[in-house]
Amino acid sequence: MKEFSELIQKIDDFVWGPAMLVLMVGTGIILTVRTRFLTWRNLGHAIRSTFSKEARSTKGDGDVSSFSALTTALAATIGTGNIVGVATAMVSGGPGALVWMWISAAFGLSSKFSECMLAVKYREINEKGEMCGGPMYTMRNALKHKKLGAVMGWLFAFFATIASFGIGNMTQGNSISSALQATFHVPVEATGVIISILVLIIIIGGIKTISSVSSVVVPVMALFYMLCGLIVIFGNLRNLPAGLSMIFQMAFSVKAIGGGMCGTIVASMMNAMRFGVARGVFSNEAGMGSAAISASAASTDSPVQQGYINMTGTFWDTIVVCTITGLAIASSGVLGMTDASGELIEGSALTIEAFKTVLGTPGAWLVSIGITLFAFSTILGWEYQGEKAWEYLMGTHRYNMIYRIAFSIVVYIGCTQTLKLVWSFSDIANALMAIPNLICLLLLSGEVAEDIRTYQKTLKK
Repeated sequence: MKEFSELIQKIDDFVWGPAMLVLMVGTGIILTVRTRFLTWRNLGHAIRSTFSKEARSTKGDGDVSSFSALTTALAATIGTGNIVGVATAMVSGGPGALVWMWISAAFGLSSKFSECMLAVKYREINEKGEMCGGPMYTMRNALKHKKLGAVMGWLFAFFATIASFGIGNMTQGNSISSALQATFHVPVEATGVIISILVLIIIIGGIKTISSVSSVVVPVMALFYMLCGLIVIFGNLRNLPAGLSMIFQMAFSVKAIGGGMCGTIVASMMNAMRFGVARGVFSNEAGMGSAAISASAASTDSPVQQGYINMTGTFWDTIVVCTITGLAIASSGVLGMTDASGELIEGSALTIEAFKTVLGTPGAWLVSIGITLFAFSTILGWEYQGEKAWEYLMGTHRYNMIYRIAFSIVVYIGCTQTLKLVWSFSDIANALMAIPNLICLLLLSGEVAEDIRTYQKTLKK
């Protein structure tokens, strides 16, 4: 078993190695340049569109409003990566990892825009009259080489289905049960039963029920966590300049440096880049293609407009929420702390320690509640994405209820089992899902550039 675990870890390290990170960020850079930086130039327009009345209406073809499609995608992306992932990146790669999370997110805007825009453009309607879309349909319908498109689409859907049970289900359930047990002493079995039942009740209603829950839970939980994080940052305001200085120093230092507010942590630019990009991608999922599945359900007549709206998910997830976590940790002086056994404190425990510097014991409660809400919404968002991938593989919607019941049962398993291996399996599935999506984006980058420039003329009018 030990040898098997080590093998899986080696595969995980390989697929998320330098080549994968270069492909992820490189695709974002190519798309940003080919679209003439319009995804950056129109970010303000995209954010305004998100809050418009039109985004909440159901005008045009689709199952839910543009805003609901965004919050369903955000439900899947705003998760434990925003709390656990940021803390892990800042311990493993030093505080400079936060800067590389920002850089990867900046180019990730173009990847997220492109995959979501194409998903709306090439979506289909199933026998129930529901929208079906995502990278698998884009690959099948848009690529000129039909056999290649069919194979890539099948591979994407297959790995997306696996990922939905791993990163979108078991690991999230485990995060919820662990947080509630550690903070409130709730038995993991009780958490497993309650979460499984709640998930089943919500997902039986399909995308409309999932989106109606997500459109309330996601904004409320994000605002709640951001407010608490800002209180921590302002409570440690005197340390913020030193924290920011260390963040930028360690982001671009060729030599390994440490000290200051880093405690015992020593890291170099390469370390900061590796962990910052990897955890940033894990958090916002730009380039993975998963968010495009939710985007395809939007009621809209304009694929480009929906691409802009869904693109803001990367902004909210990484530039806003992850930044608040990172600055709370950097300004609190807890980075580099060790526990009683001399091990570095990382993950949710580090974020909890940061919140406790200002909020005391209630800070631990708030982080645990945040993890619970974030992880629960991730389960809901990923269920829809996994279900649509499953439907694509089956060729019909008739077996979707089997997927929903199985998904709910797996939530219980996730809540009650130790899942170190599942994290590695999930990481591998994520990478294998992203590869065909990124290749597809590169092959269709010319079409993306043409569509966004055409829409720009309408925008100017």
